[in-house]
Amino acid sequence: MLGIVAAVLFFIAFLINAADIGTNDTFSSTNVMLLGLTALALQVAGIGAGRSLRRRS
Repeated sequence: MLGIVAAVLFFIAFLINAADIGTNDTFSSTNVMLLGLTALALQVAGIGAGRSLRRRS
């Protein structure tokens, strides 16, 4: 799930950068890209995988 969120954030960062949209410092393309990298790192670490390791016997 977080991998999809990361892809969406990367796409938004690309649109902000490609269209030269003037945003404030909080919502710059670099900050959105860093949020995407954080979501991707959490996905790779196994957080937000959508699966539970617990099994019922």
